[in-house]
Amino acid sequence: MPLSCTICEERKEKRFCPAVHEKICPQCCGEQREVTLDCPSGCPYLQQAREHAKAQNERSDQRDGEALFADFEIPEQFLYEREELILGLSFALAKSARADRSLMDRDLIAAVSSLAKSYQTLVNSSLIYEPPTANVAHQIIAREVETMIKGFREEEQGHIGYARLRDSDVLKALVFLLRMGLGRTSGRPKSRAFVDFLFAQFPEKQSVIAGSEDAGSRIVIP
Repeated sequence: MPLSCTICEERKEKRFCPAVHEKICPQCCGEQREVTLDCPSGCPYLQQAREHAKAQNERSDQRDGEALFADFEIPEQFLYEREELILGLSFALAKSARADRSLMDRDLIAAVSSLAKSYQTLVNSSLIYEPPTANVAHQIIAREVETMIKGFREEEQGHIGYARLRDSDVLKALVFLLRMGLGRTSGRPKSRAFVDFLFAQFPEKQSVIAGSEDAGSRIVIP
């Protein structure tokens, strides 16, 4: 008799699931992928699903990101002028995700969204506003990003004698990353598509952010 799916125990198993180390049916694979299953990045079915859903996610989730900051236009020129800043912020997110492997796309996106709102308030009113959050993981991500921004300003101070990085530049960079994250994640609870993208940009052994001459090939416009 044909073997049944390990998850539903009803339908016929047809594909090996590396998350449960057993064979499951295509329906359970589609329904439980990144919902109840901690799908490893190398799973071919996960990779196929990401490619298939990419265009749809970019259309729907991108609109959500723009709705949060509807007045923000990020010209391509800004990406070239502030590519090192964007890379630095991306590196900070990747570093946070490597330090805590339980982090999902939604954790990074929530932290970036909270920071962007804080900087939006700072730019518009000069008031420092930090949205309250009880999520310790999100607080840690935010601190890592803020540490990077502080270090970036200190580097500018050391090189040119003053820090020219404006809060409005940080805000634009954060909104850019927010839209990128929303455009890459599947939106499922356990999605790590954005996390995997960041890991690919910054290999684990890399400790120094690439210089501006390499940055152009790393920034991907969502």
